[in-house]
Amino acid sequence: MILLLFISLIAFFALAVPIAVSLGLSASVVIWWGDITSLKLVVQQTFNSINSFPLMAIPFFILSGYLMQHGGISKRLIDFAGNIVGHITGGLAMVAIVTSMFFAAISGSGAATTAAIGSILIPAMIAHGYSDSYASANQSVSGALGIIIPPSIPLILYGIAAKQSVGDMFLAGILPGVFVTMTLLLAAYFVAKKRGYMGVEKSSLSETLFSFKRAILSIMMPVIVLGGIYGGVFTPTEAAVIAVAYSFIVGFIIYREIKIKDLANIFRQSAVTTSIVLIIIGTAGLFGFLLNRLNVPTMISQAFLSVTTNTIIFIILVNLLLLVVGMFIEAAAAILIFVPILLPIAIQLGMDPVHFGIIMVVNLAIGMITPPVGINLFVASQISKIKINVLSKAIIPFVLILFADVLILSVFPFLSTWLPSI
Repeated sequence: MILLLFISLIAFFALAVPIAVSLGLSASVVIWWGDITSLKLVVQQTFNSINSFPLMAIPFFILSGYLMQHGGISKRLIDFAGNIVGHITGGLAMVAIVTSMFFAAISGSGAATTAAIGSILIPAMIAHGYSDSYASANQSVSGALGIIIPPSIPLILYGIAAKQSVGDMFLAGILPGVFVTMTLLLAAYFVAKKRGYMGVEKSSLSETLFSFKRAILSIMMPVIVLGGIYGGVFTPTEAAVIAVAYSFIVGFIIYREIKIKDLANIFRQSAVTTSIVLIIIGTAGLFGFLLNRLNVPTMISQAFLSVTTNTIIFIILVNLLLLVVGMFIEAAAAILIFVPILLPIAIQLGMDPVHFGIIMVVNLAIGMITPPVGINLFVASQISKIKINVLSKAIIPFVLILFADVLILSVFPFLSTWLPSI
């Protein structure tokens, strides 16, 4: 039955069946063929997987992201980031990275970050002499910050799957997110130095202060949301609702970028994105339930522990496994399937669950920039009009940088656990 489960899953992937449908179909095939239980379980378990109060945060954070995206937020953040780092060698590449870090803390989505920032900065970088492949690759990897820096949907899912505080997971993502951002900034500087990508004209102090004034309401949103969570004012789910209200007030009343006629499209986009995410969560939950029913986690745990009981070697094996998994399975599904399998082993070897969650999420962020499922690549490709195979080659150095970041975060757990501990 286990063999049938994975062969059917691979077969559905090969036939280009969507990930969510593939997970549901492969589980249904095994339940039917093996007569494990009634097929009613398919519906019941899929529904149970999304019948969770903490999961209500996801549609609200998605909606707040779209409200911010249409509310003139990205342009103001780009102007502010440009005034800070735009004059440095490789300045526009750095602007893309810094702005993506800010926007990631608003949208919680890698694809949304890539689209919102890339639609402005990829053409700007190309116009200033950057190669189209480098500009697109830089924005693709910058967008991946969207699932590392809180509020992040994968961090919410990990918190639920691992039975850890979502607030702790948000706190744990801050330093790793800043660390990954710094490594990307260093890489942008050295690439620009080598290729001669010069910065733009340095802004005056008054221009910088003016851009900060225009962007301050955008920057304050994650401060209010995260501050409210950590201050005990509201839960992460309630914080998501606060984020929607704040986004609407800023975009519709203060900035006046959102018009009444825009709301229907914003709600439609949010509903479609939410539906996609929840279908993946539902069928991944069904798939994970069946894995448990077939005793797969115990078998894999025994296999891992028979190979090594050394934590470092285990982390390296997990990183390699998740690197491959991220290439084929979307982050939400990967978390719900592999957390029940890998987390018990990690805990048995003395790892902190919060630290392990950050390792998983950063690993799966790499999956957003690796083919064939890397959604950020497809978004950036549509903006720059370059072929995926060209962009896939340009992204290789960034994949190596992020994998090195994962290894460093794995070896130094305090980067993930220090903020939650205080």
